[in-house]
Amino acid sequence: MKKLLFNPTQVVTVNTNGKNFKRGKELAEVDCVFDSSIVIEDDIIKDITPTNSISKKSFNEVIDLTDKIVLPGLVECHTHTAFSGSRANEFRQKLAGVGYEEIANAGGGILKTVSSVRSASFEELVKTVKPRVEFFISQGVTTLEIKSGYGLDFENERKLLQVINFLDEIFPIDIIATFLGAHTFPPEFEENKKGYVDLIINEMLPHISNQKLALFCDGFCELTAFTAEEIELIFNAATVNGLKLKLHTEQFNTIGGLDAALNHNAVSVDHLEVINDNDIIKISNTDTVAALLPGVSFFLNHTYAPARKLIENNVIVALATDYNPGSSHISSLPLVMSLAALKMKMTIEETISAVTINAAKALCRQNSIGSIEIGKKADFAIFNTNEYSDIVYEIGKNLNCITIKNGNVIYK
Repeated sequence: MKKLLFNPTQVVTVNTNGKNFKRGKELAEVDCVFDSSIVIEDDIIKDITPTNSISKKSFNEVIDLTDKIVLPGLVECHTHTAFSGSRANEFRQKLAGVGYEEIANAGGGILKTVSSVRSASFEELVKTVKPRVEFFISQGVTTLEIKSGYGLDFENERKLLQVINFLDEIFPIDIIATFLGAHTFPPEFEENKKGYVDLIINEMLPHISNQKLALFCDGFCELTAFTAEEIELIFNAATVNGLKLKLHTEQFNTIGGLDAALNHNAVSVDHLEVINDNDIIKISNTDTVAALLPGVSFFLNHTYAPARKLIENNVIVALATDYNPGSSHISSLPLVMSLAALKMKMTIEETISAVTINAAKALCRQNSIGSIEIGKKADFAIFNTNEYSDIVYEIGKNLNCITIKNGNVIYK
């Protein structure tokens, strides 16, 4: 079937000329095309051609995009969307000056959500998470990563991954599952941390791999969570079991997580709020994506990751919401783009590259999505504006009016 996206004001292609990611100064190059329309054949981008040369009669379907702009479908590469329960009371504590780590040390934080998830059924979790996925779709998100990490035992981590995989089946977008059993230590293993690491290595990872429940294995390397040595052990086992690697690291403290991730060729290192200059150089010499999460810094009144230094040192930078119930209860990707521009001094163009092609690379999907290039999947976010700067400038607004996945309109 041939379809035509007809007469948009701008097509922001984020063209990579086949490279399929943007490093350093390349993030600022988003390659706008004017007076052109997009030809879709089945689910693939077939051509970008001058509008005045097109006969609309040649197409099975014509979608009129007059006075609108086209971006690649947005890619949300770091979320904790699969959770239940509320931590609004902790938000109140934070407003009163109680720190994230203090709350965690008192048994709140992640463990509070773990209790809620463990008591929720599969059906209850699906019902809770579905509207969140729908909200991402309404923003133009066509690929969404969701982590486990709120079960922290065999049965409940499996349950969360099964929920995420079920959501991938029932929604038209791609939902990618990440195993985050190494999020923190569950209370029953507080005095036996080696026992929990062994459980992850010997039982969880082999089962998850065998059942194909996750593409990635993630971990949280922090003083209140896992040491670099524990992450190394888990990553060794994850690699043996065929999972790709990600790591939450350098959020509050530098304890060796970045080196552990780079030693294992992690696909992405996420957070990096307190990364030092020497470690920025280390990342710049790799293909590991630096996934920055300014919503966390905003939500916690915490240090922002040094985006400018990372970009100036030729790092591959992505952005994501880190949507979760405790440290970034923010599910608006455009708001995160605005925060990145205002607080991390990223240009508008850099934020666009960071939520499209580089976010796709953070999910190993850069060869098929993330930019509008011939031969890639026909995933698009259509914005009701004549100027792409409005996406970042109109803070707190969702200007997306049409979401297209694999050539089909899934939101309007």
